[in-house]
Amino acid sequence: MSAIRERRERERAHRHQMIITAARELAEAEGWEAVTTRRLAERVEYSQPVLYSHFNGRDAIVGAVALDGFGELALHLRRARQAVARPGEALRAVCGAYLEFATERPALYQAMFILPTDLTFAGAETPVPLRACFDEFVSCFRPDNERRELLAEVIWSALHGIVVLSDGGRIPPAGQEERIDCLVTQFANTP
Repeated sequence: MSAIRERRERERAHRHQMIITAARELAEAEGWEAVTTRRLAERVEYSQPVLYSHFNGRDAIVGAVALDGFGELALHLRRARQAVARPGEALRAVCGAYLEFATERPALYQAMFILPTDLTFAGAETPVPLRACFDEFVSCFRPDNERRELLAEVIWSALHGIVVLSDGGRIPPAGQEERIDCLVTQFANTP
């Protein structure tokens, strides 16, 4: 590969990441309604056709932001799981870290779970960062537990419900610790 071609590929990768970062920053500041290709083009100082050479529309940009978010979430969950001294505390730590992530990054969480994307969950095409998040939940259960993936799905689903209901004002955010206690009590020692 020539040096010129390598430089062009680095520049393209940089521009790609710059668009993702700009979309995320704009969404965090003004909400996802403000994220349009026109606004992004202005923000990154490239034309709309340049954006379209990287992404096939707004949904693809949201998907790229979401994928970055899953990488961040996987790392956040892993750190929480590994920071506890006893394996029995891992599920509580991961649940708490999940709710913390969603609360601290609402626009990113919205891209990951609420807005339309082409990301595939629980399938052969599931992206590695998404699978890594799921595996952090699975790792909270004993390896000999044949239902550990099912339990991980149920826990993740319950946490997502807590996030959405809390964010929508349907349940008070003050009860998060009690909700985590309930989940952990119900699932921590499930065979």
